Amino acid sequence: MVRTPTVRCAAAAGDKAVHLKLENLQPAGSFKLRPIANAMLSRPRSALGAGVHTFSSGNSSVAMAWLAKRIGTTATAVVPDGAAESKLQLLRALDARIVSQPFAEWWSAVTSGGASQFRSVYIDAVRDPAAFAGNGTIAAEILDDVPDVDAIFVPFGGGGLACGIANGLRALGSAVQVIACELDSAHPLKAARAAGGPVQSPCDPGFVTGVGFGSVLPEMWPVTSRLIDDTLTVSLSEVVNAIRLLAESNKVVAEGAGAIPVAAALANRHRFKNVCAVVSGGNLDPTLLAKILRGEDLR
Repeated sequence: MVRTPTVRCAAAAGDKAVHLKLENLQPAGSFKLRPIANAMLSRPRSALGAGVHTFSSGNSSVAMAWLAKRIGTTATAVVPDGAAESKLQLLRALDARIVSQPFAEWWSAVTSGGASQFRSVYIDAVRDPAAFAGNGTIAAEILDDVPDVDAIFVPFGGGGLACGIANGLRALGSAVQVIACELDSAHPLKAARAAGGPVQSPCDPGFVTGVGFGSVLPEMWPVTSRLIDDTLTVSLSEVVNAIRLLAESNKVVAEGAGAIPVAAALANRHRFKNVCAVVSGGNLDPTLLAKILRGEDLR
């Protein structure tokens, strides 16, 4: 994988600086290569001989398949029905086996941490300590590139990215804040913080994948409540605008989840003067990107 660059957001205006941590430039198209690779390669190579599998709507599966192909083992991607075709095409190109399940069955396996019908090794990109450490490397790179950063804005899906970055900051003795960014229409962490624990909340992420699930994973709540400083939410229209601005101003392709923290940073509903938004991935359907650039209605 690569040490991704941190650049200034050309669309930012006013006296607030916005930086972009471009994890969309990883070989598999997202930050997921960091946690997945660390979770896989921290195991004895012989343990991976029977293959690997994960439950993911997209980027975790793509990263797992990318690394599995590189080290010579098989990968099974268990996805929910209706998974984005752009992600499925990437999986097919990497020779992954794809198993599609009804969302309720798939989400049950996600929350329970695997399923018994697969004999291969389960790779968890959210709860595995090695995955946390992989995500923590992003914190170290941001501090190198923007030593005076006030806060790091991160999309919140399962919580592994936001908590891994926060854990890395604390391990490095940094007081930089971590702000978890969600959608107005799908915000499990905001709902959990308001209720004092995980609760079922409305989930309508629209075209955005990998975020906004119905609730925070129970094992992740103690970690998120300890490490995450605050949450911010943005609308789908603000995410669409951020995708367009990134493409036009910085020549950067961001998928929906990757544009959420950028939208939050540009919305100017925060107190920070110098922020870094993690562009978590760039695996956006080209047809969808074309519609966004043409200003078409995505409903």
